[in-house]
Amino acid sequence: MNVDQLADMLRRDSQFMQNVVRWEELPTRPAQYAPCPEGLDPRLLPVLQKRGIHQLYSHQAHAVREVLAGKDVVVVTPTASGKTMCYNLPVLSSILKDEDSRALYLFPTKALSADQVSELYELIEEMGVDIKTYTYDGDTPGAARRAVRQAGHIVVTNPDMLHSGILPHHTKWVKLFENLKYIVIDEIHTYRGVFGSNLANVLRRLMRLCAFYNSHPQFILCSATIANPQELAETLTGRPIELIDDNGAPMGARHFVFYNPPVVNRQLGIRRGVLPETRNIASMLLKNGIQTITFCRSRLQVEVLTRYLKDMVRDPLGNAGKVRGYRGGYLPTQRREIEKGLRAGQIDAVVSTNALELGIDIGALDACVLCGYPGTIASAWQQAGRAGRRKSTSIVFFVASSTALDQYIVSHPDYFLHQSPENALLNPDNLYILLSHFKCAAFELPFEDGDSFGNAPAPDQLLDYLTDASILRHVDGRYHWMAEDFPASQLSLRSAAAEENFMIIDITNPANPRVIGEMDRYTVPMLLHENAIYMHEAQQYQVEKLDFDACKAFIRQVDVGYYTDSDLNVSLSLLDIEQENAENGVSRALGEVKVTCQVTMFKKIKFDTHETLGFGHVRLPETDMHTTAMWWTLPDELAAQFDNDTLKNGMLAVTNLLRIVAPMYLMCSPQDVAVLYQVKSPFTDKPTVILYDNLPGGVGLAHKAYGMQRLLLDNALQIVENCACQSGCPSCAGPMGEIGDNGKQTAIAILKGLTAP
Repeated sequence: MNVDQLADMLRRDSQFMQNVVRWEELPTRPAQYAPCPEGLDPRLLPVLQKRGIHQLYSHQAHAVREVLAGKDVVVVTPTASGKTMCYNLPVLSSILKDEDSRALYLFPTKALSADQVSELYELIEEMGVDIKTYTYDGDTPGAARRAVRQAGHIVVTNPDMLHSGILPHHTKWVKLFENLKYIVIDEIHTYRGVFGSNLANVLRRLMRLCAFYNSHPQFILCSATIANPQELAETLTGRPIELIDDNGAPMGARHFVFYNPPVVNRQLGIRRGVLPETRNIASMLLKNGIQTITFCRSRLQVEVLTRYLKDMVRDPLGNAGKVRGYRGGYLPTQRREIEKGLRAGQIDAVVSTNALELGIDIGALDACVLCGYPGTIASAWQQAGRAGRRKSTSIVFFVASSTALDQYIVSHPDYFLHQSPENALLNPDNLYILLSHFKCAAFELPFEDGDSFGNAPAPDQLLDYLTDASILRHVDGRYHWMAEDFPASQLSLRSAAAEENFMIIDITNPANPRVIGEMDRYTVPMLLHENAIYMHEAQQYQVEKLDFDACKAFIRQVDVGYYTDSDLNVSLSLLDIEQENAENGVSRALGEVKVTCQVTMFKKIKFDTHETLGFGHVRLPETDMHTTAMWWTLPDELAAQFDNDTLKNGMLAVTNLLRIVAPMYLMCSPQDVAVLYQVKSPFTDKPTVILYDNLPGGVGLAHKAYGMQRLLLDNALQIVENCACQSGCPSCAGPMGEIGDNGKQTAIAILKGLTAP
């Protein structure tokens, strides 16, 4: 059965259609072509024609033309629109014309690097030329690294390796830096918040070294659809960038189905679970031979759903390779095997976290199922774009969970379909981040008096500060590194702390224990506590022992009819108050806090029925994170206006508003900052709203918020007052089901109280 036949069948199914809130048909879009720009090396054209490419899509031709004219560009088109050609063609053409030319490709993950290299290899092999393309990351063998440094025409790496493995050792990369012509950065929409702010400074360091070696590379950047691609590209690079968004790639017709599970208890408004409903839809697609990807919000959901679907397709020997799970924690070789199986059409269904959201080539699938809302419009469209060949029909199902945000999206489909994607925000000039990269830059190459650091503000002041701290030494107009440590090793680009991952070791056969996966330290207490049922590719394992000191978890295969889920408790305690002021009864403070997380219990949940079979205690140490917070304490007379429930609803609505406003003005990712409320805070003994850096050590977001607290509160008040909704929605204070009937008005009263002159 093809997708068109399936769509007709479902539309005639009254039982299915009674849960469909909206069925949107996105029409076919024909391809827009443009002639191949002049200036490309003629040896490229026969290879393209051999692949059936006789002319380029309009955005590809536009991008190649601008790059050949010497401009920096950012290409913004949907998933599977052929963005790779926008940089591969000018890079290969340049190397064919001058074999000394070099290019540096940056991808956010090692998986994406490996995927792109394989496509490049194919092009180069078909041309029969000697263009050496190498991946340089943590998996590159030591023996191969010298060859990459000396002979690599195209070096493919990730920001972390560039930061700690290439820039500090630039003297070993003289050939690359002297001849670097292109810097390609793909998936730039992933560089938000701390990660993006760090990358912008890594690029400042890179360009400083290029200037030292007298090379002047161009930037070619690519992004999925976001609201501010040009602004993001210019902030990352510190240069004017030409925007190319005239997508010429064809798109087949797409059905977008908004599905709301049926109500099972009308009095309480309880609906059927999102997982069973997703299972039913994915099973139907699998039975009808439609190749499908299902996106889940958590690793546990991925494993439970993978098990259900594998049980459907097992052959008499128990093999179920037609269905695979895919998530972080699988070993790289296993992930490559799954990606290859998808491209080859050997896998009928894959269940994934957002790990497959990026542009890894997994072929063109026919259907996509979203198990709950991914959290942003941009992510949802990225995931939906994984389905659909260029000319054939595809279908996307959005299955809503019972959370307030999902229910809002499914009941207001126009909000999803017509709202522009979110902004990607970052702040390269964050003082904490900037200072760390100044140290790295000084280690790599001494600063001279009057030197700039990209477009960073006040470099002289930072250099003098590091000199006073005995980290740099100022001699004869130069600032020299004088500390003993290696600064790049102390700085993680993706967070404020680099923690060692835990190895997951299968001891089912004690004579042959084997590592089957890995997990980050912060997730381990939730999924790998003793007696947990850990699921890997739908196979169940029981955790026999968790060795925190050695960073190892030992597991054994079992076959039980349940899985486990744990509860995480989060509490805050005050360490130190740095600043404090009070005005009109409103107390505001900034200080150091300890965020304590502890898993205290887990529950056993039966497969199929999802009923709770029992509980168990978890005996694990607390995990602490020291960070920076600021907080507002409500005046007594303001809090006294509301009963306890009304006050809770209003404070929850205020935290929802601050979660919208804070990332916009702090120039960070929403995940980098946390906002919560306490009706009786241990800090103050009063109702308090707390905003803190959600990163170990903090990166200065709370400090910045403290300095602009009036701006944050005023804009939160403006958003909620200007919103047309009656009692709250996800665009302002939160949906009514979450904040109650009175949450929006209470939030307005609280914000006015906090901002009273």
